Amino acid sequence: MDIQTIKFQTTDRSSADIETGCLIIGLFSDQSATEQAAHMEDARRDLLAELDTEGELALGAGKTLMIHRPDGLKARRLLVVGLGKSEKFDAAAFVKAARAAGAALRSSRATDAVCLLTEIRLEGRDAAWKASRTALALDHADYIYSATKKPDSNAPPATGRVAFPAADGVQEALEQAACIAAGIRRCRLLGDLPPNICTPAHLADTAQKLADEIEGLEVEVLEDGQMERLGMRSLLAVAQGSANRPRLIRLRWRGGSADQAPAALVGKGVTFDTGGISIKPRDLMEQMKFDMCGAATAIGVIEAIARLKLPINVDTVVAAVENMPDGKAYRPGDVIETMSGKTVEVHNTDAEGRMILADALTWTARESRPEVMVDIATLTGACVVALGHHASAVMTHDDDLAGELLAAGTESVDRAWRLPLWNDYQEQIETPFADMKNVGGMAAGSITAGCFLARFAEGQRWAHLDIAGSAWVWGKAESASGRPVGMLTQWLMTRAGG
Repeated sequence: MDIQTIKFQTTDRSSADIETGCLIIGLFSDQSATEQAAHMEDARRDLLAELDTEGELALGAGKTLMIHRPDGLKARRLLVVGLGKSEKFDAAAFVKAARAAGAALRSSRATDAVCLLTEIRLEGRDAAWKASRTALALDHADYIYSATKKPDSNAPPATGRVAFPAADGVQEALEQAACIAAGIRRCRLLGDLPPNICTPAHLADTAQKLADEIEGLEVEVLEDGQMERLGMRSLLAVAQGSANRPRLIRLRWRGGSADQAPAALVGKGVTFDTGGISIKPRDLMEQMKFDMCGAATAIGVIEAIARLKLPINVDTVVAAVENMPDGKAYRPGDVIETMSGKTVEVHNTDAEGRMILADALTWTARESRPEVMVDIATLTGACVVALGHHASAVMTHDDDLAGELLAAGTESVDRAWRLPLWNDYQEQIETPFADMKNVGGMAAGSITAGCFLARFAEGQRWAHLDIAGSAWVWGKAESASGRPVGMLTQWLMTRAGG
C-alpha cells in the first residue's frame, strides 16, 4: 500500500500576503495576546487584540481556535493554538501544541497551510528542530486509516502541503522529516491492519516491496524449512499452532563502508497473539493485532533511513509468527531447545515474544555480526503498569548505549526510560528442568523478560526496548502510534553523524 505524506516546503513571504488554506500561529496563555502580537503585521495584531478583549482566545495547552476569513489576511483560515503557560513550555509541550494544530487542520477542509509555530521561542531549540518536530506532528495528525474503511464522501480532505518560514537548516530538516514521516506512517499502517491481512506472509511481502521500491535496500526471507535446519525451534514452537506460517525477514541497508559492522534492529512480529494454550481474556483481545508493532517499528525505521540515504549500515530482522491454540500448539511444561542450544521450560505460552526473539537474536548475532543490536518488542503488560503510555522502556548492561538511546528519545520527543537489568533478577527465571523458564513471576515482569533476552545476547552490545505502552494506547479505539520509529531513526542519524 502506498504511503503518502504531507509535502513540506519553505516560504519567504509575509504571512499577511500568503494565499493559503490555513495560517497557523501559537500563543501563550499567561501573556497578553497584544504583547505576543507586537512583532506581527497590523491585520493579525488587530484581530488577535480584538479576540483577546472579547475573551474568545482559549490558550490552554493544546487548545485551538479556528477563525474563518480573518480580516486583513489573505489566508482563508487562521488557526490559533494554545501553548499554555510560558514557564512550563518545553519540547514536549511544543510537540503537544503541534499535534493539536495538526488535529484541527486535519478536521478542517484546508488542503494547504503555512505554519508559524517555528517562530515560537523555545530555549535550546533552533528553527530547524522546530520545523522538523512540527512537520512530524502535523503528518501524524494527518494520518487516517483507510485500508479497510473508506472515508465518507464528505470527509475532510488530507493536507497536501505545509510551508514554514525559511531559516537556516529548515529546508534540510523538512526533507528529513518527510522521510521519517514515511517510516512512521508505514509502522502505523502495519500496526493498524487487521490480523487476517497482516500475517507473517504480509510482513514479508511488505519488506520485499520496499526493497523493490528503494534502491540499495535488500531483503532476505526464511521460511519453515530453512528455520528448522538452522535449529530455530523456539520460534517455530510458537508458530506451530497456526495455519499462518512464520517468516524470518531481514532487510539490509548498506550506506556505510563495506567493512563497517552494521547496527541491527530486531523486531517482535506476533501478528496476532491469542496467548496460545495460556489463552488471554476475551476483553481487548482484538487489540492483540498490535503485538507486531516491534516488527512494524523495525520496518519503519529502515524505510526512513533508506529514504534518508544515511551513510551507515543497518540490518533489520523481523521474527514474524502468529500465536494460536491448536492441537499442535506448544504447551506449558514443554522444554524447547533454542537455536543457541540453551533450553527453555515453557511456563506460559503467552510469553511468546521472548521465545521468538531468542532465536532471532541468536541468528542476527551470527549472520549480521552487528556492532550494536537493539530489539524492539511489545513484550510485557507489566511495562504498561510501570510506565504507562508515555515512555518506552530501555534495558541494557551498556551504560553508553543506554545514554545514546535516551538522548535520541529526548531529541526526537519520543522518550524512553531506563529500567535495571541487574543479575539479581536472573534467579527468577531459574528452573530445575531447563536452562531457564520463560516467565519470572509477577514481580518485575518487564525486567525478568529483559533478563531472559539478555541470555541470548551474550557477547553483544545490546539493548532491549519494551514498547508495550508506547506502541498504542490500550483500551482506546486509537491507531498504532508509530513509536519508537522517531527515537530509533534519530539514534541512527546521530550514529551516522547527522
